[in-house]
Amino acid sequence: MSATPHKTRRRILAAVAGLTTAGALVAAMPAGAQESGHGHGHGQSRTVDVQLLSFNDLHGNLEPPAGSAGRVTHTNEDGTTRTIDAGGVEYLATHLREARKDSKYSVTAAAGDMVGASPLLSGLFHDEPTIEALNKLDLDVTSVGNHEFDEGAKELARLQNGGCHKTDGCYVEGEGFQGADFPYLAANVTKEKTGRPLLDPYFIWKKNGVRIGFIGVTLEGTPDIVTAEGVKGLKFGDEVETINKYTKILERKGVKSIVALIHEGGAPASSSYNYNCDSPGPGNGVSGPIVDIAKKVSPQVDALVTGHTHQAYACSIPDPSGKPRTVTSAASFGKLYTDTTLTYDRRTNDIVRTAVASANHVVTRDVPKAEDMTRLIQRWNTLAAPIASRPVGFISADIDNPFDAPEKPLGNLITDAQLEGLAPADKGGAQLAIMNPGGIRAGLVHKATGSEGDGVVTYGEAFTVQPFTNMMNVVDLTGAQLITTLKQQVSGANQAVPKILQVSKGFTYTLDLTKTGADRVVDSSVKLNGEAIDPAKTYRVAMNEFLAGGGDGFPVLKEHRNKLVGASDLEMLNAYLAAHSSASAPLAPPATGRITVVK
Repeated sequence: MSATPHKTRRRILAAVAGLTTAGALVAAMPAGAQESGHGHGHGQSRTVDVQLLSFNDLHGNLEPPAGSAGRVTHTNEDGTTRTIDAGGVEYLATHLREARKDSKYSVTAAAGDMVGASPLLSGLFHDEPTIEALNKLDLDVTSVGNHEFDEGAKELARLQNGGCHKTDGCYVEGEGFQGADFPYLAANVTKEKTGRPLLDPYFIWKKNGVRIGFIGVTLEGTPDIVTAEGVKGLKFGDEVETINKYTKILERKGVKSIVALIHEGGAPASSSYNYNCDSPGPGNGVSGPIVDIAKKVSPQVDALVTGHTHQAYACSIPDPSGKPRTVTSAASFGKLYTDTTLTYDRRTNDIVRTAVASANHVVTRDVPKAEDMTRLIQRWNTLAAPIASRPVGFISADIDNPFDAPEKPLGNLITDAQLEGLAPADKGGAQLAIMNPGGIRAGLVHKATGSEGDGVVTYGEAFTVQPFTNMMNVVDLTGAQLITTLKQQVSGANQAVPKILQVSKGFTYTLDLTKTGADRVVDSSVKLNGEAIDPAKTYRVAMNEFLAGGGDGFPVLKEHRNKLVGASDLEMLNAYLAAHSSASAPLAPPATGRITVVK
């Protein structure tokens, strides 16, 4: 589990032509270049600074994410804010390579969801393009995330080890897929039959006598947010218990410097990437599952690189001994990277925790593109073009998918499309439709992303919105089960981080955020076409197969009856766009107001 086995195919990174000078980038926290302290034999300094570069939740976004999905918020010194266009692997490569230039010791790690729910450029090819890009980025190690299991354990093993896809084969004649040069870590994912880890649980990075252990886990609740087929035969263990177990194993191997890569995260009090989440005290400005995890993970772990929630933070959350410990997340889609300095003591072989410093940095698009990434994107785009560029509809303005809004214009469009497509009696007789917010991966942007022209929605853009191609189901639910469904948005598994379902036109209710848990849903406000939902009555409800299986923390939906399977969610969206828009009469963004929010 050292660096060697996974580096046999490592590309030797050539100098990037036209890279920015050091002055062209925002200065990072001190990282990597310094050796300091007292002598320690043969002229070596006692301590060395190791630069840890990290990111998370790339989701196959090789090209710059469009619209709000490709922007980050910066808070200025005077308290005002501004947005910055960010992301794209051509720019991420340039920024990472520039950051490494003056660092004698630099390691690059990630915290899961590198693939899955990807735009068409990667998703169409089962994310082989993203693995290629990550190899070129010189990624050293990553944990798995829940989306690494979207296509099941065998497909994840193929991404790790290489080989052509079992159904689609090889995409380029004479060229086989080589797999990842870096190890995927899955310490808390075991095979039910044997109890053995699915993949490597840890990885030891080594350079000039410096050794740092990485332990990788995904969230224990992965089975709740992945299709049953994707996690079949697997068991997902507790994050804290697993990390603490392998921390002891690493220590017995003499590895005392340890970083945990955790695909679970938190929510900072501000959406600005440069928000100080250590104000007024360490970790006070962040909440969510990662806080409880961080407070329980062994003090022997020196830093936590996290993900899953697509948020940006670099906090100091106290460990079980009360000592502040760095916990970071770099938003999503390659818009940020985190630069952390780990000061390594050669005498103790441990990290000097008081010297750990970390900050998030924007992957701006005002730097030269990495030429090797441009070639990679062009090569795969050529293969995808006949499918990706086909027009499927027209819009008059951006149809947004704001991350922090309970009701989203694009969510309304999608559920309306599902209701219309499944309302006919022979299609299921749906009376309403519901959609999980995590299944909507991007907004629809009016500005052209290629040569298609402004307002044109291409198949590739629609695919980016609905990349899972989940099959639609129409099922029987009682009114009582419907109301319970709404309550499960803000209680149980979803209490800490609510998942507000998107609902079709005619279905309305009030969400009272002044209350807590299930009480946030006002029972008497739940109506269909102006009539109160009758708890005893049966309704026909459209939803994707993931939700129908109880996914995303909605166990009541598994109690459905009389299921009818329809076309995929993507087909529903494309059919609706075709029926309701044209070049001369583009579709306007749907109005909101289905969910009344009381604050």
